[in-house]
Amino acid sequence: MSIIEELTWRGAINQQTDEEGLKRLVEEKNVSLYCGVDPTADSLHIGHLIPYMVLKRFQLAGHRPVIVIGAGTATIGDPSGRNSERELQTMETIMENAEAISQQMVHLFDANGPNGIKMVNNYDWLKEISFLDFLRDVGKDFSLNTMLSKESVQSRLETGISFTEFTYQIIQAMDYLYLYREHDVQLQVGGADQWGNITAGLDFIRKKEGPEAEAYGLTIPLLTNADGEKFGKSAGNAVWLDPKKTSPYEFYQFWMNQQDEDIVKYLKYFSFRSKAEIEEIAEQMEAEPHKRHGQRALAEEMTVFVHSEKDLKEVQVLTDALFSGDVANLSVNQVQNASSAMESVTAPKENQNIIDFLVDASGIVNSRRQAREDINNGAIYIKGERITDLDYVLGEEDSYDGQFILVRRGKKRWFLVNLED
Repeated sequence: MSIIEELTWRGAINQQTDEEGLKRLVEEKNVSLYCGVDPTADSLHIGHLIPYMVLKRFQLAGHRPVIVIGAGTATIGDPSGRNSERELQTMETIMENAEAISQQMVHLFDANGPNGIKMVNNYDWLKEISFLDFLRDVGKDFSLNTMLSKESVQSRLETGISFTEFTYQIIQAMDYLYLYREHDVQLQVGGADQWGNITAGLDFIRKKEGPEAEAYGLTIPLLTNADGEKFGKSAGNAVWLDPKKTSPYEFYQFWMNQQDEDIVKYLKYFSFRSKAEIEEIAEQMEAEPHKRHGQRALAEEMTVFVHSEKDLKEVQVLTDALFSGDVANLSVNQVQNASSAMESVTAPKENQNIIDFLVDASGIVNSRRQAREDINNGAIYIKGERITDLDYVLGEEDSYDGQFILVRRGKKRWFLVNLED
């Protein structure tokens, strides 16, 4: 199966500028291709992974990925997919973000070997262009009528678009021409909302290099779940690749919590398993849906890909501990990583009666009567131990290094009690 055939089977192609030409090119030679990301934050989130999974597949097929960290374009702001102007950031912040994202890219893509990634920053060449050179040598090749027809501009005409964001498509086109000339890049990959920017780049290349210049564009479909919602959010929040922003445990649980209806589609898109392996998992899901074979396979593979094998093992220990209730031996760090799975409350750091702690200090239980009933029924656990004594007094040994107390109420409801002086 060729790379284009594989991407088609995986549902990873939305549009191509020349389907037959691109298929022929990638079958004849190992090509250089690129995808860019503007460092508007200090981490990628899983929505960013969508085009980069395609780039990774090209790399595994022997092609050469070029990753553009768009510090230059980040100073402009891409209007694609937005209904308002982006808030401009300082150059210092953009460069700090660029460094953080570069480190994440190095982790995801092998930088060594004949088809290892090449990392470039478009600020390096864009900063050298004067305003007059831009107007004379670049602006003359762009028709205002064509620019206005782009979907990213059309969608903003009613609400308004600045000249700054209006020129974004020109800047991205300049990137493609530079990469075509300097790094032999012949394919740009991007999300569905990048079609207008990609085609602007192809037009610019042919105007500058001649109509026979061989360059292509490929976009990725908008990925949605079975409910039609855009992929990549968890309870309305982005799922980040930076473990400080989204812990490996929370990252793992994001995949575990996906609906059955979406799993085969996500396996095709995010997993590097073969067609036969994915079909086998689909059969297992059909036969034993309660075992969540697909979710587990996807969660494990993505956690290793984005984080590490060590992080996966840590997550599995934590998952098993919370499922079984055997949490006494967890470390402070493990408890912190699992905080997203719990309700968070605060309580003073002092020895106190269990009922006072549950009702007055933490608010976990609404009334003293209910607290007594829960304890008598064996529904309260502190650090994994069932508490049945109404006179039990919590002490230092019930906490994790004096920082947290873990309370389980009933079978599944967990509370992380942050202790304050």
